[in-house]
Amino acid sequence: MPKPNAVITRFAPSPTGFLHIGGARTALFNYLYAKHMGGKFLLRIEDTDRARSTQEAVDAIQSGLKWLGIDWDGDLVSQFERAPRHAEIAYELLARGKAYKCTCTPEELDAMREEAKTAGRPMRYDGRCSVKTHDPAPGTFVVRLKAEHAGETVLQDLIQGEVRVSNSEIDDFVLLRSDGTPTYMLAVVVDDHDMGITHVVRGDDHLTNTFRQMQIYTAMGWPTPTFAHMPLMHGSDGKKLSKRHGALGVEAYRDMGCLPEAVCNYLMRLGWGHGDAEIISREQAIEWFDVKDVGKAAARFDADKLANINAHYMRLADDQRLADIIWPMIEAKLGNAMAEGARERILKGMVGLKDRAKNTIELAESAEIYARKRPLVFNDAAMQLLNEEGISHLQQFRVHLDTLASWDSTTLHDAAKEFAEQVGIKLGKIAQPLRAALTGSNISPGVFEVMEILGRGESLARIDDALAKF
Repeated sequence: MPKPNAVITRFAPSPTGFLHIGGARTALFNYLYAKHMGGKFLLRIEDTDRARSTQEAVDAIQSGLKWLGIDWDGDLVSQFERAPRHAEIAYELLARGKAYKCTCTPEELDAMREEAKTAGRPMRYDGRCSVKTHDPAPGTFVVRLKAEHAGETVLQDLIQGEVRVSNSEIDDFVLLRSDGTPTYMLAVVVDDHDMGITHVVRGDDHLTNTFRQMQIYTAMGWPTPTFAHMPLMHGSDGKKLSKRHGALGVEAYRDMGCLPEAVCNYLMRLGWGHGDAEIISREQAIEWFDVKDVGKAAARFDADKLANINAHYMRLADDQRLADIIWPMIEAKLGNAMAEGARERILKGMVGLKDRAKNTIELAESAEIYARKRPLVFNDAAMQLLNEEGISHLQQFRVHLDTLASWDSTTLHDAAKEFAEQVGIKLGKIAQPLRAALTGSNISPGVFEVMEILGRGESLARIDDALAKF
């Protein structure tokens, strides 16, 4: 339960596509702040644009948030379903004399626009309908806010500090369209008020909207929420974030092999931090996060840094969880080439595998050494190791292996070391062709670890396959 007078934040995306990585950061900051303050985090889908809103996008947003572990309180709110309530407030503003009906035609608005352009000033509605007294027929008018044009509006922003705007810059904007549907500017204020939102944390591209929305709060006599406008994310080159920088949907990072805790850790460090801490758990983030500590400078998205953080979380991740993540990938790739007992071997070898992988894609690829059926396919590098010299050493060591009483990595390492000393070669001269024979590659976890996990029977059979082939 939230504390009395607790913070209530919200994430309010438009369902016109995937959950963008920038939107995910906004959601995360709202979530962390609400939890830090003992409050609630709500989810509203701003789906009033019916032409562009899709259920598929709504599902993608919810799926992305759940994957990131950003859970919202209560039910999802649809802005479209609240349209009657938005219209009700527009008519209440009419009744209070805080709004008026505007019957200006598109031609009249175009003429105003041209006049403003010729005069070199921004286009603002001139308020001509605010003095008309006739009552137009339904469907022939829009409802405009009768904005306050004198003085200025002062915003005490938790991130930006004090921001001022002259009210003369705010026009009498439309609240309700001629078909009776609300505009975004009205809907968002009504919804935030009715949902009890105390803090609106969003991108600084909404700063202009905020000054207009504050006029609606004032006209209705409603308390204004506290605002915090975060700088938008930029690419590593300082330019506006685009797809080439990594401005993708959250699901794309999942498909690229990222773990959700790594993505969240990276996103929270884009514009916020706690001392020198780079790796921050969810529990620590909730304890430490305060929106007022978010920086004013634009954060730069760096895909390489995300990859490094992901590698860190890969090493910390539970072995069974990682095995469950990569198993469908391995099944899809190997199909009938899957060996019996592959899943058990992968889980047993996970410690050595995950230490060498930056993401789950790499992990799945490296885990194939435990999953493939015999005979293996050898890559070019492996075949180069299985040259005449390598095969000769492998033949001799194969005989040595038959004498071992136990089959663990320490025993196997000691046996290889003893063999190398006996024939006067470095350990690598037997370890490298051995790795090639066992894995079909020149890269793997420690070769003696691999032999232990494969077991005596499978290891010897793979060595025999290589000897027969080469």
